[in-house]
Amino acid sequence: MNLYGRDFLKLLDYSPEEILYLLDLAADLKAKKKAGILHDSLRGKNVALIFEKTSTRTRCAFEVAAHDLGMGSTFLDPTASQIGKKESIADTARVLSRMYDGIEYRGFGQEIVDALAKYSDVPVWNGLTNEFHPTQMLADMLTIREHFGRLSGIKLAYFGDARYNTGNSLMVVSAKLGLHIVLASSRKYFPDPALVEECRAIAAASGGSVTLTEDAMEAARGADVLYTDVWVSMGEPDEVWEERISELSPYQVNEKLMKAAGPEAVFLHCLPSFHDLNTGIGAKIHEKFGLTEMEVTDEVFESPQSLVFDEAENRMHTIKAVMLATLQA
Repeated sequence: MNLYGRDFLKLLDYSPEEILYLLDLAADLKAKKKAGILHDSLRGKNVALIFEKTSTRTRCAFEVAAHDLGMGSTFLDPTASQIGKKESIADTARVLSRMYDGIEYRGFGQEIVDALAKYSDVPVWNGLTNEFHPTQMLADMLTIREHFGRLSGIKLAYFGDARYNTGNSLMVVSAKLGLHIVLASSRKYFPDPALVEECRAIAAASGGSVTLTEDAMEAARGADVLYTDVWVSMGEPDEVWEERISELSPYQVNEKLMKAAGPEAVFLHCLPSFHDLNTGIGAKIHEKFGLTEMEVTDEVFESPQSLVFDEAENRMHTIKAVMLATLQA
């Protein structure tokens, strides 16, 4: 499988076979790292990491993955880059692609990472945009496959706001790989109908399915995987918390939903998670609304069914696979 020179912007751009190849490569790289086998075949290369939105997992995953592959990396946070302010996206792409072998972008609209890719001479990787989160999806799929030994036929139930990157991307990757995804949310938080129809057409070919429902229990019943995300995304104003809590509380992942799924079901979350009061935001929400848990209960998050830290680790292995596949001829 030759992915050399390819951008990694969204999984709609990749075939099922290419996605599975990246998962296989990630599994191989993970095994090498666990065994202490060096795999620094990209020595001499360098990558630029543009973060207009901060992230513990994405930054660490890219930096450690680059180091393991023998590459140097430069981290550019919002205060260290003039992208979109003093320098246009097009000019930024052309400058950085003269100095670096690959560019990662984590930030706002998909149009930004698309523009970087258009004007760059080197691969551009999407670390997260408002619309899509493809590196997270690879980590999720690797985690599911490690646990169940397969992807095709798995029922994945997502609970919460399904309009943005996590809901969109789970729908895309499930459709591509033959999973049966059910998105459970208030109707006002359903994903874009055009994307839903596109994914349903893809799923028809893969043997998967895409279902939208307002019934959380129905979504959970018989699910192999229960998945959720924070109710308010980074960059959204604090004012939306009251509305989201009101609309999305029925979709909290709790023991009742896990029991409906069954004892073999697992829990995933792309993190960070507000499952207790040990964060600044969690404490603030408790003070204002009286909640001790939000999108998932602490009981579920800390249970043996929770694979969230396997999932977080797999960000590094799958990101490493994307970089290696697109940078090594």
